[in-house]
Amino acid sequence: MTHRTSTSVSIPTHATVQLPTTLGLDLSDRVSYFHGERGDGVPLESGKVAMTRERLEALFLRWKGCRLVIEAGGHSPWVSRLGSECGMEVLVANPRKVPLISQSDRKTDRRDAEVLASTGRTDPSKLAPIQHRSKEAQCDLAVLRSRDEVVRLRTSVINHVRGVMKSCGYRAPSASPESLPGRISGSIPSELTAALQPLVELISHLNAQIKGFDQELKRTATERYPATAALQQIPGVGPIVSLAYVLTLDDPKRFPGARSVGAYLGLVPCKRDSGDSSPQLRITKAGDREMRRLLVISANYILGRFGPDCDLRRYGLKIMGNGTDKNAKKRARVAVARKLAVLMYHLWTTGAVYDPFYTAKQRGEIAVA
Repeated sequence: MTHRTSTSVSIPTHATVQLPTTLGLDLSDRVSYFHGERGDGVPLESGKVAMTRERLEALFLRWKGCRLVIEAGGHSPWVSRLGSECGMEVLVANPRKVPLISQSDRKTDRRDAEVLASTGRTDPSKLAPIQHRSKEAQCDLAVLRSRDEVVRLRTSVINHVRGVMKSCGYRAPSASPESLPGRISGSIPSELTAALQPLVELISHLNAQIKGFDQELKRTATERYPATAALQQIPGVGPIVSLAYVLTLDDPKRFPGARSVGAYLGLVPCKRDSGDSSPQLRITKAGDREMRRLLVISANYILGRFGPDCDLRRYGLKIMGNGTDKNAKKRARVAVARKLAVLMYHLWTTGAVYDPFYTAKQRGEIAVA
């Protein structure tokens, strides 16, 4: 049920509303606060609304044609889509970029709703608005996230089995997660059978689940996201990485250029220059953490012993130096991951054929055939 405060003002008819009339909504799990302001700053209504699709739809339809301002969070994807479906102009604020909310000394849900409405009405650019991916991409990405969770669970179970055997004076055989159940069954001592045999069977079940996820993701990439084929031209980029990249970015047209993708994924260093001081800082780690992790994994392969010679590998090895500096290795991995993200965007948007030595040829380091 929607509750109004005692100070709420009746909303004028749609014909008399002066745009941009703005509705700020501070999202919570069960009940959210909202605050509406007319274009000239006159408060119209404040109150609470239950976080159900029916209640929110009723609220949004009453404010049809107005601007809705919310913060990015767990509920913001479906709420933003619902607002658009109800005829509202939706702005999704980046909470990391709105210090009036994140660093406020008077932070309450009601106050946050008022700040969202006021800022969205007067200066929307201060909200650093973001664009959520489509519902289809979100659902497909959920399959990928579920696979990640199962892989993490399998790793945890395997570590537990090895730890229990080690603490009792036994050692589990070296094996890949896929082959471990078959190899470890004969190594479990009788006194640990009751504790570990069910977990070995669980590992086998998790292996089957991961295999099923892999097949589903390959099918999804082939049938629904053909752009992934162009990205898989790059060694170290397989169906999982390419599909995650396409689903994370969703619409490449929303980026002004390839270089902005590195910043979007949090792979560019922070800046805190002042005068003659220009310290070397860590990367921003903004954007999707799992996508950033996958890109670093691909960079590890490119820089590893099995990585083929290419521009990306040469670029990373130059940063790495002689390989004795651990920090240099970390910087090389991140730098290659950033270059990889830019290259994947270029292949996606242009449909070009991947040339592993494009930069080397441009510099004359390799003769062009």
